[in-house]
Amino acid sequence: MPEHAADGTFVNPTGEVRDFLRRRREQIAQRWADEPLFRAVFTVSRDEAVEAAKAVVNAMAEVADAARVDDPDAAGFSSVRDQLGRMGTARSRAGLSTGQISSELASLRLPLENLLLADLQEAPEGHVRASMTTLTVLIGTLRVVVMQTALREGQALIDRQRLQLLEVATPVIKLWDGIVAVPLIGTLDSARSQVVMETLLESIVEQQARYAILDITGVPTVDSLVAQHLMKTVAAARLMGAECVVSGIRPAIAQTIVHLGLDLGTVVTRTGLADALAYALHKLGAGIVLDADQR
Repeated sequence: MPEHAADGTFVNPTGEVRDFLRRRREQIAQRWADEPLFRAVFTVSRDEAVEAAKAVVNAMAEVADAARVDDPDAAGFSSVRDQLGRMGTARSRAGLSTGQISSELASLRLPLENLLLADLQEAPEGHVRASMTTLTVLIGTLRVVVMQTALREGQALIDRQRLQLLEVATPVIKLWDGIVAVPLIGTLDSARSQVVMETLLESIVEQQARYAILDITGVPTVDSLVAQHLMKTVAAARLMGAECVVSGIRPAIAQTIVHLGLDLGTVVTRTGLADALAYALHKLGAGIVLDADQR
């Protein structure tokens, strides 16, 4: 029997919603499987969509059982949080806006309300109102969980893609046996400088390089932060047994370095990449023989 206070007020709507979700799980899942959010994401078969919907209903029932229907961090959501995030992310990749995804989530409420009203036809008005309010709050919390998780996964995807772009934009080139080079183009920031250091050190190990050339011809400006990153990279390369040569220091950059009072005295520098390569080849004991036409 429903639990009521002395004045007849319904006092356990979360219990009613919990029992309803467990009792009507199959019917809810069947109806949800035809909603765009499930139908468009789970495309292998309708049974796949039904099983996914059942998992969400079970999670909602667990949240109601814990009387935490307004808490997006409720433990009951943990079992389906990844699934919900993938659903939101999939719809976002399909071109839907945040508002459209939220609307699809809101559409899940109507099948629930219809089934709950059918179950409570003989219940007092206060009982029905309290149960419907609790169910509405729970659906709203489910929407928050989906959007939060989807946003986190979307940000993680952006971060991964940004790192991949940085890696592509920072290639390490083998110029000669024992010599590698990193031609830097564009602005250097902390994230990109870290990628430069990591990729360069990996290449030094893989190529057994003794000389590493950092060519900054394509770097528009050098400030104290960029210079510090370069110095750290040079120091890290030395620890790996390679000597770094910085090339491409243009007059404007040289003036900036002097103005900033930065000490690059311990760093080998050359005007251009060709000069840096010639220096490294000379250190390796390799000579350059010109063709007859070049003499």
